Amino acid sequence: MELVEEILNGDFRAIAKAISMIENDGSEKEELIDRIYPKCGRAVVWGITGPPGAGKSTLVDKLIEQERINGKKIAVIAVDPSSPFSGGAILGDRLRMQEHATDPGVFIRSMASRGHLGGVAGATTDAVKVFDAAGFDLIIIESIGVGQTEIEIIEVSDIVILVLVPGMGDEIQALKAGVMEIGDIYVINKKDHDGADKLEAEVNYMLSLKEGDQTKNPVLLTSAIHNDGIKNLISEIQIYLKNIQESMELQKKRKTRIKQEIKQIFSGKIMYEINKKINTEIMEEWAEAIYNGDISPYSFINKKVQTFLKEQK
Repeated sequence: MELVEEILNGDFRAIAKAISMIENDGSEKEELIDRIYPKCGRAVVWGITGPPGAGKSTLVDKLIEQERINGKKIAVIAVDPSSPFSGGAILGDRLRMQEHATDPGVFIRSMASRGHLGGVAGATTDAVKVFDAAGFDLIIIESIGVGQTEIEIIEVSDIVILVLVPGMGDEIQALKAGVMEIGDIYVINKKDHDGADKLEAEVNYMLSLKEGDQTKNPVLLTSAIHNDGIKNLISEIQIYLKNIQESMELQKKRKTRIKQEIKQIFSGKIMYEINKKINTEIMEEWAEAIYNGDISPYSFINKKVQTFLKEQK
């Protein structure tokens, strides 16, 4: 496959074509991923998440700027809400990080969530593989930022940076609801706003309540729009990554990611086979029989499942 060689050579057009193929679930997608997979595993993946209005895109822009100075080749996946009409991303590359658009060491791709829950697009995992194989040192995933559904960012990232902002009124309520478990590093952005120090203290207090012997989670203050605190944030990220590598937590996280991916691929294949068996006409018949009280749903479906499993043997 010529496309594979072009990706491995870092060709931007080939990378864009491959990601479009993945998003559209093209017929050659599986072969492509299998061919590039041996070249994966070298890139570091940062997940950046947090509530809308926290300044995630501005923060990503400044992180790119600093890491380019550090000589890193960077790919960004910006996951946006889908248009209800076209299915495409409402916000696109054109509106993000424009100063990096012509940088040959930066590739920015907006991906529509297409209704996928969890704050990331369904194709994100395979897109990460493409960037990894293409030789990018750092892959940044910026999730939609819709609150408590953001947990999938954990499954696609080596390290998760949770961005919070003072003055939104419900920061700690969100943290209490479970978002606190997402972050590895916590960033209080817009540090020049009132309440930043208070929010920092609250986050530190919440972290002190976490159970278990865990790696210390840094809490940092930044002002992305003023480029303040960015170098310190990158330094803390590198220290954190070094610590989880030495403790084998990073390796454990990556193995867990592979197990989750296997599960998703396996369940997807099963659902494909089930959907081939169950067409609209059959579903109408089953629904009608259940509606009329001729059959009970659980016992009926259990029998159908057993029949399906026997047919697969």
